[in-house]
Amino acid sequence: MGTDTAAQGRAGGRWIADWRPEDAGFWERTGRQVANRNLLFSIISEHIGFSVWSLWSVMVLFMGPKYGVDPAGKFFLVAVPTLVGAFVRIPYTVAVARFGGRNWTIVSALLLLLPTLAAAYVMHPGTSYTTFMLVAALTGLGGGNFASSMTNINAFFPQHRKGWALGLNAGGGNIGVPVIQLVALGVITWAGATHPRLVLGIYLPLIVIAATCAALFMDNLAPVRSDTGALAEIVRQKHTWLMSVLYIGTFGSFIGFSFAFGLVLQNQFGRTPLQAAQLTFVGPLLGSLIRPVGGRLADRLGGARITLWNFAAMAAAAALVTYASSIRSLPVFLTGFIALFVFAGLGNGSTYKMIPVIFEAKAQDRIAQLGDTVEQAAAWSRRMSGAAVGVIGAVGALGGLFINLAFRQSFLVAKTGTPAFASFLGAYGICFALTWAVYLRRPRAGAGETVPDPALVRA
Repeated sequence: MGTDTAAQGRAGGRWIADWRPEDAGFWERTGRQVANRNLLFSIISEHIGFSVWSLWSVMVLFMGPKYGVDPAGKFFLVAVPTLVGAFVRIPYTVAVARFGGRNWTIVSALLLLLPTLAAAYVMHPGTSYTTFMLVAALTGLGGGNFASSMTNINAFFPQHRKGWALGLNAGGGNIGVPVIQLVALGVITWAGATHPRLVLGIYLPLIVIAATCAALFMDNLAPVRSDTGALAEIVRQKHTWLMSVLYIGTFGSFIGFSFAFGLVLQNQFGRTPLQAAQLTFVGPLLGSLIRPVGGRLADRLGGARITLWNFAAMAAAAALVTYASSIRSLPVFLTGFIALFVFAGLGNGSTYKMIPVIFEAKAQDRIAQLGDTVEQAAAWSRRMSGAAVGVIGAVGALGGLFINLAFRQSFLVAKTGTPAFASFLGAYGICFALTWAVYLRRPRAGAGETVPDPALVRA
C-alpha cells in the first residue's frame, strides 16, 4: 500500500484501514513514516501526562508548616495518584481499541485539565487534607495516558522494532517527571516556595498544545478493534502476572522513587524545599533517558538477560542506599539512589520488550500445537501483547504505591527510611530469582526435572 492508499484509509476521521508493519515492503514504503510520526506526537502527549501524574511530588515541596500536613501525610498524598493511575490504565488500554489511538490521545490529554485546574484552586493554606487527597487522586488520570499510549504505539511497529519504539515512547513520557521537577525548581528559585500556581499556569497551555498536536498529526488504526475477549484471556495467562511482578520491580521503583525522592531528602537529610528541588530531578531524568537503551539492549541480547542482571544491579544499589541511610551520608545516599533510578529506567525498557516477545513465541507454539496459520498466530500475538501491555502497566504502577506506603510507615515507626530501603533490597532479590527461574533457566537432563516453557527461553 502506498502513501495515497494510506491517505484514503484515513479519510473521514484519520483512520488507516490497512496496516501491515510486518510486511517489509509496506513498512519501507509507508509504514515507517506513519509509525514514526505517530510515535513523536504520542511521546509529547504522554510526556505531559507523566508531568501531571507526578504533579504532587512537587506540590508537596510548596506545602510549608502553614499547610498543616506532616511528613507521613505528604507521603500518603503522593501515593494516591499512583493508586488511581494504576486502576485507570485498564480502561485507558481498552479505550484505544474502542475509540482509536488518535482520538483517545486527544481526549486523554484534555482530561489533564481537570487535575491541573483543581490543584490551582486548592493550593493554599487552610485547605483540608481530604480536599488535597481528592485533588491528588485526580492526577492519577495522567498515569492512564501511559497505558493507552503504549498500547497504541505497540500496534504501529513491527516485532523487531518494538523494543526501541516502546522504549522511546515510554522514556519520552517518563521524562515528564524530571521536567516538572525542574519547572518547580525554577519557580522556587525565582519566586520562592509560596507560588505553586506558577507551575500549574505553565502546564495548562502545554496540555492544550498536546491535544491539538494529536488531533492534527496522529492516526487511528482500524485493525486495532475493541476486544474485551483479549483482556479476559490475558488475565488468565500466568505470564501476565509474572511480568507484572517484574514490572513492579522496575517501573514501580521508578515512579515510586520519583514521587518520594524530594520528601526523603527533606525528612531524612534536612534539605530545604529549594535544596531538595535542586536534586530531585537528576535521578528521574537519567532513568528516563536510559529507558530506550534498555529496549535496544533487549532487542539485541534478549529482554530476560538484561532484566536479570539489571535486578542484580538494583539490589546492589539498594544495599548501598540502605548503608548510606543508616549512617546518614548524603553523598553516598545520592550515589546509590541515582543508580537505582538509572537501573530502574534500564529495566523498564527491557521488561516491556519481553512482553511482545513472549506472546510472539507462544504464538509460534500455537502453530505447532493447535494448527493455527501464520496469520492467525500473528493476530493472536498482537491481541495478547496489546492487552498485556495495559494489564502489566497497571499492576506495575502499583509499585509506586507500595514504595510510598513503605516510606510512610518507615518514617512513622523508625523516623528514617532505612527499613524501607532494606525491604526494597529483598524485593529485587525476589525479582532476580523469578526472572532466572521462569525466563532463563535451562532444563537439565534427567527424570523428574521441571522443564521451563520453551517459548519463554527466547524472551
